[in-house]
Amino acid sequence: MVAVTELGYVCFGVADLGAWRDFAGGILGLEVTQEPAHPGKLFLRTDYWHHRILLEENGADDLTGAGLRVAGAEEFASMRAQLEAGGVKVTTGSSQQAAERYVHEVMFVRDPADNPLEIFHGPRVDPHRPFHPARPRHGRFLTGDGGVGHMILRNKGLDEAYAFYRLLGMRGGVEYRVPLPDGNEAQVLFMHCNERDHTFAFGPPGRKSINHLMLQVDNLDDLFMTQELVQASEYPILISLGRHANDHMLSFYCQSPSGWMVEIGWGGRPATHQSEYYTRDTFGHVPAADRMGPGMSIDRE
Repeated sequence: MVAVTELGYVCFGVADLGAWRDFAGGILGLEVTQEPAHPGKLFLRTDYWHHRILLEENGADDLTGAGLRVAGAEEFASMRAQLEAGGVKVTTGSSQQAAERYVHEVMFVRDPADNPLEIFHGPRVDPHRPFHPARPRHGRFLTGDGGVGHMILRNKGLDEAYAFYRLLGMRGGVEYRVPLPDGNEAQVLFMHCNERDHTFAFGPPGRKSINHLMLQVDNLDDLFMTQELVQASEYPILISLGRHANDHMLSFYCQSPSGWMVEIGWGGRPATHQSEYYTRDTFGHVPAADRMGPGMSIDRE
């Protein structure tokens, strides 16, 4: 079975590109670039790639494409055949669409919850352009073979999500079984494709495709510096600082200009490749109940 290797890039439609420029650069510490050939778009860098995050001003305020990488042209063709054999509708992108993504080839699919995915190979990498953050940083973002980070996506059933993402060569299982006050439990499914603990997770319901995007830093001071900048901004912290039980990530979640959350994390462990589950986080991660919308957090005791 051919498999995707990383979440290489993510694309979002946003209503306020100016707010995102300030948030991404001044608060998160990303590199923000704009190109004359692409008006109405911002490219956000975290490393040597041309971009890891693409923002397009179109009012969606939601995910418009999650770019999943395969190793090369042969794997790209094999993945298309693998998906079609599994009953998935695949649309092969034009050369212009690939050029707009700065990749060799791209195809477009939708998962069972209608989340937009893009399978690609051959990203443009610019080692002649060192990462230059918009504000001072102590360290860097952790990407490499682990990809840009991870996301929680909308789902229409964990079994359906698991079956679809297995078609992409990913593996995983339910890692949280959180007791609810009514005697039931909330289950969260995690899927991974490399040494990052997980690339996608599925649990809380939501109207939008994305619940949150996690970006990982390699310096603890950057985690706390970003938290201070968020606290001084108009963007509330929606889930307090805490440590996840599954990936051991120390993190907090804040609201983005588009409403969905950005998680900034530090210290996560690699994937264990073994099944286990937890009933709560190690500590912290308390939701701001007065600010959270439906599907933004997991109910906990």
